[in-house]
Amino acid sequence: MGTESASPVSVLLHKWRSGDSSALDRLLPLVYDELRQIARHYLKSERANHTLQCTALVHEAYLRLSGQDSLHVENRAHFFGIAARLMRQVLVDHARERRAAKRAGGNQLTLEAFALLPKARELDVVALDDALNELARLDERQARIVELRFFAGLSNEDTSQVLNISVATVKRSWTTARLWLHRELTRPDR
Repeated sequence: MGTESASPVSVLLHKWRSGDSSALDRLLPLVYDELRQIARHYLKSERANHTLQCTALVHEAYLRLSGQDSLHVENRAHFFGIAARLMRQVLVDHARERRAAKRAGGNQLTLEAFALLPKARELDVVALDDALNELARLDERQARIVELRFFAGLSNEDTSQVLNISVATVKRSWTTARLWLHRELTRPDR
């Protein structure tokens, strides 16, 4: 077994996967700072007066994690990928609630990190979620790569490990997925 599998985080992930629900409670303090980094990454692209703060986003994701009955977490990188997906869902749910309440598109998320546009173009978080869901319908692996690379901030190497595919495949799929999302999100009818 490698060094990672002997770490306290890996031990607790294994216990949690084996049914020890208290392991997640013991795990949270060990990964809290990294979860806040993911939350900060999400929220830095949101509007300045967003009602959710990093702490609230982490806590909401934690509540959703603890509510999962059968969750198979392979390793540390996979755990953070799952946490990032849950944070994205929290933000999308929040945006939909706000949109329903105001009947206007409020929350914004930039795809500046995609480096596809010469200048940052803001996109509706709900439109981004819809596009990612459509991409998942067409190619689940590409959608997972976007979640892991863009939202969780994982490297190509970590993403390849989580998905059990080669780094070259991650790079090709990441490029293709970014181009597809760019096309979808910049369509005139959006």
